[in-house]
Amino acid sequence: MVASWLLILVSALPAGPDTVVVSPPQFLDALRPWVAHRAAQGHRFAFVSNAGTPDQIRMAIRQHARLGALKYVVLVGDAEPAARFDAAVRARTVPAHMRKAVVDVKWGSSPTLPADSWYADLDDDDIPDLAIGRLPADGPRDLANMLAKTLAYESTIRPGGWCHRISFVAGLGGFGTFIDPVLEMATRHFLSDGIPPAYDTPMTYGNWRSPYCPSPDSFHTATLASFNEGCLFWVYIGHGYPYQLDRMRIPGRSFHILNTSDMYKLNAAATPPIAIMLACYTGAFDQPLDCLAEQMLRAPGGPVAVLAGSRVTMPYGMAVLGNGLMDAYFQHHVATLGEAVLTAKRHVADPNPVGTNRKLLDLMAAALSPDAGSLAEERAEHIALFNLLGDPLTRLYYPQKLTVSINSRASAGSYLEVRATLPFPGRCTVQLVVPHGTLRMKPPRFGAYTDAPATRRARNNAYVAANDRCWTSRQVRANGHALLTALQIPTAARGRCYVVVAVEDTGQRRYALGAAKISIRAPSAADRPVEARLHDGPPTPMGLSHR
Repeated sequence: MVASWLLILVSALPAGPDTVVVSPPQFLDALRPWVAHRAAQGHRFAFVSNAGTPDQIRMAIRQHARLGALKYVVLVGDAEPAARFDAAVRARTVPAHMRKAVVDVKWGSSPTLPADSWYADLDDDDIPDLAIGRLPADGPRDLANMLAKTLAYESTIRPGGWCHRISFVAGLGGFGTFIDPVLEMATRHFLSDGIPPAYDTPMTYGNWRSPYCPSPDSFHTATLASFNEGCLFWVYIGHGYPYQLDRMRIPGRSFHILNTSDMYKLNAAATPPIAIMLACYTGAFDQPLDCLAEQMLRAPGGPVAVLAGSRVTMPYGMAVLGNGLMDAYFQHHVATLGEAVLTAKRHVADPNPVGTNRKLLDLMAAALSPDAGSLAEERAEHIALFNLLGDPLTRLYYPQKLTVSINSRASAGSYLEVRATLPFPGRCTVQLVVPHGTLRMKPPRFGAYTDAPATRRARNNAYVAANDRCWTSRQVRANGHALLTALQIPTAARGRCYVVVAVEDTGQRRYALGAAKISIRAPSAADRPVEARLHDGPPTPMGLSHR
């Protein structure tokens, strides 16, 4: 029965397939709802058996690619070492291509690393040509649960504030007193320069001297909260291991952040993020036991997909990949997660990049790396090191665009008139925020480490304040396509800020976002408030009601 409907799908193709699925036969029935969903989106499929060597599987993929339409490869099944001697395990797995490590071995990694991108390389130049992802299921029920999460992500989840939130958790680098501050400075620069100001970028940072660090005994709880509140991308940057993230360290002690025993605590099913693990070994999917990334993907409240490194990863290679991912999403506006990863990896491979961020990274790496002559090899190895666990056809959320009109300069304490052109009516949130990486308060200075109750409270308060970019906000109901309202600028506000407007239509699953820059100066005697018609009151002639 299963074989017959697959034959119908393939024989009815008007052109070559755009998607190749490599799968064990016993998984095909569990794929049926996903295939129907994707076919309704216009995708065309060809199916390749998992029963073969990696070379044979890649040859079959290339045969379908010769028809000229192929864009995606989906590997269905785990890659377990027991498949080499256990026929039952071999029957339900898809083998991983093992690439020779060149740079990695210098840092204590194994001599080979699993690289799914090799299957997507059509011309043997070590650069993928197709978007590829792996669903590391151990059985049909496991696969059905993974795919159900993906289908819900695209079909039933409502866009909202979560889809313009990118949450960061960062461990302390531990590369030395000179390199760590440089890496921290570079990370903050890329955050402020690469992500639009309308997006929120909360940070949980494992440096106890930083205002972005909660009390160390609360770091695990804060990490879970950053995930469970829901976000577009959840990004971990730091050291990692196959089954856990690095520990948060203070003088004489360390604290747990996240490991595979915490999967039941992941509770973002309503708004599951895409997890990006810029860390060593967290994506080692070829190990005898499921790695952290696999178990996060499998958790009911876990991410919809995970991009993670399979062996030792390095700051420069990860930074270039992260920069490429930001460009893919914010500059190229790619449609799917697989395309985002593909675009990022091709950016990593480019020896002559466009953009100041990448050039700055190259210059920093050349100055700081103990082996500056191997940077090209390091980039090539990171293309292979990072694998997507999840469906590469997953469609990315993009808020619709709206236009915000304000005066470019205003005085603290005055009323600011805010106008916006909306793509649809709905509930609007209007905020005045500071730029990414800017604090609204003077951060406390922490000297010698102490865990006194008052100090713990001070750290937690500073952490909350550091992640609060908002000077003031209000909610307004727009009944038409034009918004007119006002914000009173707090007297403490100064310098460069942004007015961010978001509009949500929950009934139609629509969400739009926009921002405009403003410079705020100290109050002057000449400042006057805007007209009283902008204050709270009955509906205006424009069809607005304030609340």
